[in-house]
Amino acid sequence: MLKYNEANPLAVFGLRELEHCPPHFIRVEFDLKAPEKTISDWIWTNLGGRFWYGDWYSKDENNNVVFQKCAAFELPGEASMFALMLDQINSYAFEF
Repeated sequence: MLKYNEANPLAVFGLRELEHCPPHFIRVEFDLKAPEKTISDWIWTNLGGRFWYGDWYSKDENNNVVFQKCAAFELPGEASMFALMLDQINSYAFEF
């Protein structure tokens, strides 16, 4: 992990962040409130496995298309950690 100044072999060879979401990855869907760079920087710094981050389209109960952001992780523990920390990471940068 970057946080502990350890080289991650997946990151060194450019295999850590994927350009597509494999079906076996665990997805965490959310509405974006913070800058995208904040979310991706947190993932790069605090997690060590392969991941995908991008746009996600789904249908709600009324068959309306809903646009959200999605982070998907190969390791279930990393998906859980991200989901638990999401409220702190994905917050507005200013107070009302």
